[in-house]
Amino acid sequence: MSHSSFRDVSVYGSSIIPFGKFPHLSLSSLARPAVVEALKDSGIERHNIQALYCGSAMSGMMSGQRIARDCGLSGIPIVNAENACSSSATAFREAWVAVASGMIDYALVIGVEKLSSLGGGTIPLDKEDIEVSNGMIMPGLYAMRAQRYLHDYGHTVTDLAKVTVKSRNHGALNPGAQFRTTTTVEEVLASRKVADPITLLQCCPTGDGAAAVVIGPSDIANRHVTKPVKVIGSHLASGKYMSGFRELKVPEITVRCVTELYEEIGLGPEDLDVLECHDAFSIAELLYYEALGLCKPGEGVKLINDGTTSLGGKIVVNPSGGMLSKGHPVGASGVAQIVEIVRQLQGRGGNRQVENAKIGLTHVTGGGTAGFDHGACCIHVFGV
Repeated sequence: MSHSSFRDVSVYGSSIIPFGKFPHLSLSSLARPAVVEALKDSGIERHNIQALYCGSAMSGMMSGQRIARDCGLSGIPIVNAENACSSSATAFREAWVAVASGMIDYALVIGVEKLSSLGGGTIPLDKEDIEVSNGMIMPGLYAMRAQRYLHDYGHTVTDLAKVTVKSRNHGALNPGAQFRTTTTVEEVLASRKVADPITLLQCCPTGDGAAAVVIGPSDIANRHVTKPVKVIGSHLASGKYMSGFRELKVPEITVRCVTELYEEIGLGPEDLDVLECHDAFSIAELLYYEALGLCKPGEGVKLINDGTTSLGGKIVVNPSGGMLSKGHPVGASGVAQIVEIVRQLQGRGGNRQVENAKIGLTHVTGGGTAGFDHGACCIHVFGV
């Protein structure tokens, strides 16, 4: 989709609640504080919101309506988006399209999930899927990717563990992260084996969470907020069906999605200052360094080892702590990433602020389905 025919859109306000396990709270109770704060942060009155877009993967029907009811926002158009881990990123894209096209001026986007209601364990997958029926679960899939990556490029389990160490260093600076303690390579490798070579501390935690943003036209944003953040680009891709052999080291959907987006907006990886990527497992972050164009194939480990992607480095990845430390309440993660990048670009990153951040990217994939690299991938680029 060409961006040239659209008007510019900016994020006016943002909010996120601390991620964790809150079994005593309802879905709307999780989301309400984020909604209220995002509206306050945006300078837009509740009655001026013209549409609500809600992303949630595992929370049942009419998530948006349940939240709107408890936030005094009922009666307006409400769109509920389910796209696995990409759910709320997809909701944001749909809201962006509505505002950019001129159909509406102000939209509220919510990402919310309450995984504690599932009782723990891995995310349930569709038993009718041939791979799932034969035992495939997400940790197993990423373990196979890790085995292939380490074998082909000659890296070690220590290199994998360093991803978690970096993540925890960042998460320790984020008061909203689910894990806020640092760790060591030795502790990561000594944690319980989940799927060889991935250990427990190399897996993102399940939990509950919510985040919200308010968007509107860029040309009047300064009437409402002092530092709006422009949506430079948005791209959504679905997986291409490929039977038989799949190259586990190359996430095809991410490569395709980001390549098309870079071309649409006239920017490249060299222009990025900060990004949040889908690090659901340690190996994922390394794969996405390469897929997003931050380095050549097999060189992701080098970026970890030399500090390029750590705070203070040339391009900081997952300053929030990412999914490995901040948490991954599936449907909430896309908007949560957006909140982090927006606040980084506004200079509101606190102890984890990326110096002179001007352009940021969010990347989230979703869905393990037979024959697909992933079911969905949604990438956004923001700037000030």
